[in-house]
Amino acid sequence: MRHLSILSFLLFSFLVSCSTSTTEETNGPNTESKENITEATSPKKHSNENVFVASVEEAHQRAAFLTKKAIQFDILLSFGGKERLNGTILVTTDSRQAVTTYKNGEKLYYNEDNVYHAPTMENAKRARFNAYTWPYFALFPYKLSDPGTNWSAYEQTSLNEKEYLSQKLSFDAGTGDDPGDWYIVYADKETHLIDVAAYIVTAGKTQAEAEEDPHAIQYKDYTMVDGIPIPQRWIFWEWRKEGGLTKELGSAAISNIKFVEADEKTFVAPDNFTEL
Repeated sequence: MRHLSILSFLLFSFLVSCSTSTTEETNGPNTESKENITEATSPKKHSNENVFVASVEEAHQRAAFLTKKAIQFDILLSFGGKERLNGTILVTTDSRQAVTTYKNGEKLYYNEDNVYHAPTMENAKRARFNAYTWPYFALFPYKLSDPGTNWSAYEQTSLNEKEYLSQKLSFDAGTGDDPGDWYIVYADKETHLIDVAAYIVTAGKTQAEAEEDPHAIQYKDYTMVDGIPIPQRWIFWEWRKEGGLTKELGSAAISNIKFVEADEKTFVAPDNFTEL
Protein backbone atom coordinates (compact mmCIF):
# COMPACT_ATOMS: atom_id res chain seq x y z
CA MET A 1 0.00 0.00 0.00
CA ARG A 2 3.00 2.30 -0.15
CA HIS A 3 1.89 3.78 -3.45
CA LEU A 4 -1.50 4.53 -1.88
CA SER A 5 0.22 6.62 0.81
CA ILE A 6 2.33 8.47 -1.74
CA LEU A 7 -0.80 9.11 -3.74
CA SER A 8 -2.65 10.47 -0.71
CA PHE A 9 0.05 12.98 0.18
CA LEU A 10 0.51 14.23 -3.36
CA LEU A 11 -3.18 14.29 -4.19
CA PHE A 12 -3.92 16.55 -1.24
CA SER A 13 -1.55 19.26 -2.46
CA PHE A 14 -2.91 18.99 -5.99
CA LEU A 15 -6.65 19.02 -5.38
CA VAL A 16 -6.71 21.90 -2.93
CA SER A 17 -5.43 24.11 -5.75
CA CYS A 18 -8.27 22.96 -8.02
CA SER A 19 -11.19 22.91 -5.58
CA THR A 20 -12.62 26.23 -6.76
CA SER A 21 -12.96 25.27 -10.43
CA THR A 22 -15.30 23.15 -12.54
CA THR A 23 -14.42 21.45 -15.81
CA GLU A 24 -16.43 20.15 -18.72
CA GLU A 25 -16.81 16.39 -18.92
CA THR A 26 -15.00 14.78 -21.84
CA ASN A 27 -16.87 12.11 -23.78
CA GLY A 28 -14.93 8.86 -24.19
CA PRO A 29 -15.06 6.57 -27.22
CA ASN A 30 -17.92 4.16 -27.81
CA THR A 31 -18.39 1.46 -25.18
CA GLU A 32 -19.87 -2.01 -25.27
CA SER A 33 -23.47 -2.44 -24.19
CA LYS A 34 -24.36 -2.65 -20.51
CA GLU A 35 -25.67 -6.16 -21.12
CA ASN A 36 -22.26 -7.31 -22.40
CA ILE A 37 -20.45 -5.63 -19.49
CA THR A 38 -22.84 -7.26 -17.01
CA GLU A 39 -22.38 -10.72 -18.50
CA ALA A 40 -18.60 -10.43 -18.58
CA THR A 41 -18.29 -9.14 -15.02
CA SER A 42 -20.80 -11.31 -13.15
CA PRO A 43 -19.18 -12.32 -9.83
CA LYS A 44 -18.04 -15.94 -9.49
CA LYS A 45 -16.38 -18.01 -6.81
CA HIS A 46 -13.46 -16.12 -5.26
CA SER A 47 -10.92 -16.98 -2.57
CA ASN A 48 -11.31 -13.62 -0.77
CA GLU A 49 -13.40 -14.02 2.40
CA ASN A 50 -14.93 -10.55 2.03
CA VAL A 51 -17.88 -11.01 -0.32
CA PHE A 52 -17.91 -7.35 -1.36
CA VAL A 53 -14.20 -7.27 -2.27
CA ALA A 54 -14.42 -10.68 -3.92
CA SER A 55 -17.35 -9.64 -6.11
CA VAL A 56 -15.70 -6.34 -7.11
CA GLU A 57 -12.40 -8.01 -7.95
CA GLU A 58 -14.21 -10.67 -9.97
CA ALA A 59 -16.17 -7.99 -11.81
CA HIS A 60 -12.95 -6.17 -12.69
CA GLN A 61 -11.36 -9.48 -13.76
CA ARG A 62 -8.46 -8.97 -11.36
CA ALA A 63 -7.01 -12.45 -11.89
CA ALA A 64 -6.92 -11.97 -15.67
CA PHE A 65 -5.55 -8.43 -15.27
CA LEU A 66 -2.62 -9.64 -13.19
CA THR A 67 -1.62 -12.19 -15.84
CA LYS A 68 -0.76 -9.25 -18.11
CA LYS A 69 2.67 -7.63 -17.92
CA ALA A 70 1.61 -4.01 -18.37
CA ILE A 71 -1.22 -1.76 -19.49
CA GLN A 72 -0.84 1.30 -21.73
CA PHE A 73 -3.29 4.13 -22.38
CA ASP A 74 -3.48 7.72 -23.59
CA ILE A 75 -4.74 10.28 -21.07
CA LEU A 76 -6.04 13.80 -21.50
CA LEU A 77 -6.49 15.32 -18.05
CA SER A 78 -7.83 18.72 -17.07
CA PHE A 79 -8.53 20.54 -13.81
CA GLY A 80 -10.17 23.92 -13.48
CA GLY A 81 -10.58 24.11 -17.25
CA LYS A 82 -6.81 23.80 -17.79
CA GLU A 83 -5.01 20.89 -19.41
CA ARG A 84 -2.77 19.20 -16.84
CA LEU A 85 -1.60 16.11 -18.70
CA ASN A 86 -1.69 15.04 -22.33
CA GLY A 87 0.30 11.91 -23.01
CA THR A 88 0.63 8.14 -22.70
CA ILE A 89 1.03 6.08 -19.53
CA LEU A 90 2.57 2.61 -19.44
CA VAL A 91 2.41 0.86 -16.05
CA THR A 92 3.06 -2.71 -14.94
CA THR A 93 -0.08 -4.43 -13.67
CA ASP A 94 1.58 -4.96 -10.27
CA SER A 95 2.11 -1.15 -10.10
CA ARG A 96 5.84 -1.48 -9.43
CA GLN A 97 7.01 0.48 -12.47
CA ALA A 98 5.62 3.07 -14.87
CA VAL A 99 6.64 5.52 -17.56
CA THR A 100 4.64 8.55 -18.68
CA THR A 101 5.41 9.94 -22.13
CA TYR A 102 4.21 13.50 -22.66
CA LYS A 103 2.90 14.90 -25.93
CA ASN A 104 6.17 16.85 -26.36
CA GLY A 105 8.19 13.62 -26.10
CA GLU A 106 9.48 14.09 -22.54
CA LYS A 107 9.32 11.09 -20.24
CA LEU A 108 8.75 10.53 -16.53
CA TYR A 109 9.62 7.23 -14.83
CA TYR A 110 9.00 5.60 -11.51
CA ASN A 111 10.54 2.36 -10.30
CA GLU A 112 9.27 1.33 -6.88
CA ASP A 113 10.07 4.36 -4.67
CA ASN A 114 12.33 6.17 -7.15
CA VAL A 115 11.20 8.80 -9.65
CA TYR A 116 13.20 10.09 -12.63
CA HIS A 117 12.39 12.99 -14.94
CA ALA A 118 13.97 14.52 -18.03
CA PRO A 119 16.44 17.29 -17.18
CA THR A 120 14.52 19.64 -19.50
CA MET A 121 11.13 19.00 -17.90
CA GLU A 122 9.16 22.11 -17.02
CA ASN A 123 7.48 22.30 -13.63
CA ALA A 124 9.59 19.42 -12.32
CA LYS A 125 8.24 20.09 -8.81
CA ARG A 126 5.11 18.20 -9.84
CA ALA A 127 7.04 15.26 -11.29
CA ARG A 128 6.69 12.95 -8.29
CA PHE A 129 2.98 13.65 -8.03
CA ASN A 130 2.40 12.99 -11.73
CA ALA A 131 4.57 9.87 -11.76
CA TYR A 132 2.51 8.02 -9.13
CA THR A 133 -0.98 9.47 -9.08
CA TRP A 134 -2.46 8.81 -12.51
CA PRO A 135 -1.09 5.25 -12.89
CA TYR A 136 -2.41 4.44 -9.42
CA PHE A 137 -5.92 5.62 -10.21
CA ALA A 138 -5.89 3.36 -13.26
CA LEU A 139 -4.94 0.36 -11.10
CA PHE A 140 -7.08 1.14 -8.03
CA PRO A 141 -9.70 -1.61 -8.67
CA TYR A 142 -6.90 -4.20 -8.55
CA LYS A 143 -5.40 -3.01 -5.23
CA LEU A 144 -8.37 -3.71 -2.96
CA SER A 145 -6.87 -6.75 -1.23
CA ASP A 146 -3.30 -5.51 -0.83
CA PRO A 147 -1.59 -6.35 2.49
CA GLY A 148 -2.73 -4.07 5.33
CA THR A 149 -6.21 -3.39 3.94
CA ASN A 150 -9.26 -3.67 6.19
CA TRP A 151 -12.87 -3.61 5.01
CA SER A 152 -15.98 -2.83 7.04
CA ALA A 153 -19.68 -2.20 6.45
CA TYR A 154 -20.69 1.32 5.45
CA GLU A 155 -24.17 2.40 6.43
CA GLN A 156 -24.79 4.87 3.61
CA THR A 157 -25.44 2.91 0.39
CA SER A 158 -27.14 5.75 -1.49
CA LEU A 159 -25.10 8.24 -3.49
CA ASN A 160 -26.73 11.01 -5.50
CA GLU A 161 -30.05 9.17 -5.48
CA LYS A 162 -28.59 5.85 -6.68
CA GLU A 163 -28.30 2.73 -4.52
CA TYR A 164 -24.94 0.97 -4.43
CA LEU A 165 -23.05 -1.86 -2.84
CA SER A 166 -20.57 -0.07 -0.60
CA GLN A 167 -17.92 -0.71 2.01
CA LYS A 168 -15.27 1.29 3.82
CA LEU A 169 -11.57 0.62 3.31
CA SER A 170 -9.11 1.45 6.09
CA PHE A 171 -5.55 0.37 6.82
CA ASP A 172 -3.53 -1.36 9.51
CA ALA A 173 -1.33 0.81 11.70
CA GLY A 174 2.08 1.03 10.08
CA THR A 175 0.70 0.49 6.57
CA GLY A 176 2.40 3.13 4.47
CA ASP A 177 2.88 6.70 5.64
CA ASP A 178 -0.76 7.60 6.31
CA PRO A 179 -2.68 4.65 7.80
CA GLY A 180 -5.42 7.05 8.98
CA ASP A 181 -6.67 7.47 5.40
CA TRP A 182 -9.89 5.75 4.39
CA TYR A 183 -11.86 5.11 1.23
CA ILE A 184 -15.57 4.54 0.64
CA VAL A 185 -15.99 2.34 -2.42
CA TYR A 186 -19.32 2.33 -4.25
CA ALA A 187 -19.92 -0.59 -6.64
CA ASP A 188 -22.80 -0.90 -9.08
CA LYS A 189 -25.40 -3.37 -7.80
CA GLU A 190 -25.81 -5.02 -11.19
CA THR A 191 -22.28 -5.12 -12.62
CA HIS A 192 -20.29 -4.93 -9.34
CA LEU A 193 -17.91 -2.52 -11.08
CA ILE A 194 -16.57 0.42 -9.06
CA ASP A 195 -18.50 3.57 -9.86
CA VAL A 196 -17.11 5.93 -7.21
CA ALA A 197 -14.35 5.87 -4.60
CA ALA A 198 -14.52 8.63 -1.98
CA TYR A 199 -11.49 9.24 0.23
CA ILE A 200 -9.74 11.42 2.78
CA VAL A 201 -6.10 12.46 2.94
CA THR A 202 -4.53 12.65 6.41
CA ALA A 203 -1.07 13.78 5.31
CA GLY A 204 -0.13 16.58 7.71
CA LYS A 205 -3.59 16.48 9.34
CA THR A 206 -5.50 14.65 11.99
CA GLN A 207 -8.17 12.27 10.73
CA ALA A 208 -10.87 14.65 11.98
CA GLU A 209 -9.34 17.55 10.03
CA ALA A 210 -9.04 15.44 6.88
CA GLU A 211 -12.68 14.39 7.14
CA GLU A 212 -13.71 18.02 6.69
CA ASP A 213 -12.58 17.94 3.05
CA PRO A 214 -13.12 14.53 1.40
CA HIS A 215 -12.92 13.98 -2.35
CA ALA A 216 -13.92 11.27 -4.82
CA ILE A 217 -13.04 9.78 -8.18
CA GLN A 218 -15.82 8.53 -10.42
CA TYR A 219 -15.12 5.85 -13.04
CA LYS A 220 -17.31 6.02 -16.15
CA ASP A 221 -17.76 4.58 -19.65
CA TYR A 222 -16.33 1.10 -19.07
CA THR A 223 -15.20 -0.77 -22.17
CA MET A 224 -13.86 -4.31 -22.54
CA VAL A 225 -10.17 -4.73 -23.35
CA ASP A 226 -9.11 -8.36 -23.74
CA GLY A 227 -12.15 -9.33 -21.66
CA ILE A 228 -11.27 -6.89 -18.86
CA PRO A 229 -13.50 -3.85 -18.12
CA ILE A 230 -11.57 -0.56 -18.18
CA PRO A 231 -13.13 2.90 -17.55
CA GLN A 232 -12.60 5.44 -20.31
CA ARG A 233 -13.45 8.49 -18.25
CA TRP A 234 -12.58 9.68 -14.74
CA ILE A 235 -14.26 12.56 -12.95
CA PHE A 236 -12.93 14.11 -9.73
CA TRP A 237 -15.39 15.54 -7.20
CA GLU A 238 -15.77 17.09 -3.83
CA TRP A 239 -17.67 14.50 -1.74
CA ARG A 240 -19.83 14.74 1.36
CA LYS A 241 -21.37 11.92 3.37
CA GLU A 242 -24.84 13.40 3.17
CA GLY A 243 -24.57 15.41 -0.06
CA GLY A 244 -22.65 12.88 -2.14
CA LEU A 245 -20.79 14.21 -5.19
CA THR A 246 -21.20 17.95 -4.78
CA LYS A 247 -18.74 19.80 -7.02
CA GLU A 248 -16.74 18.67 -10.02
CA LEU A 249 -13.01 19.38 -9.81
CA GLY A 250 -11.53 17.75 -12.89
CA SER A 251 -11.79 14.98 -15.48
CA ALA A 252 -9.71 12.66 -17.61
CA ALA A 253 -10.38 10.99 -20.97
CA ILE A 254 -8.70 7.57 -21.30
CA SER A 255 -8.20 6.13 -24.80
CA ASN A 256 -6.14 3.70 -26.89
CA ILE A 257 -6.10 1.22 -24.01
CA LYS A 258 -4.12 -1.96 -24.54
CA PHE A 259 -2.10 -4.58 -22.70
CA VAL A 260 1.53 -4.86 -23.74
CA GLU A 261 4.51 -7.15 -23.11
CA ALA A 262 7.01 -4.52 -21.97
CA ASP A 263 10.42 -5.70 -20.76
CA GLU A 264 12.36 -4.35 -17.80
CA LYS A 265 14.46 -2.05 -19.98
CA THR A 266 11.33 -0.12 -20.89
CA PHE A 267 11.16 1.23 -17.34
CA VAL A 268 14.83 2.17 -16.97
CA ALA A 269 15.40 5.93 -17.17
CA PRO A 270 18.32 7.28 -19.23
CA ASP A 271 21.49 8.07 -17.32
CA ASN A 272 21.05 11.83 -17.73
CA PHE A 273 17.62 11.89 -16.05
CA THR A 274 17.20 13.57 -12.67
CA GLU A 275 16.28 11.32 -9.73
CA LEU A 276 13.89 12.68 -7.12
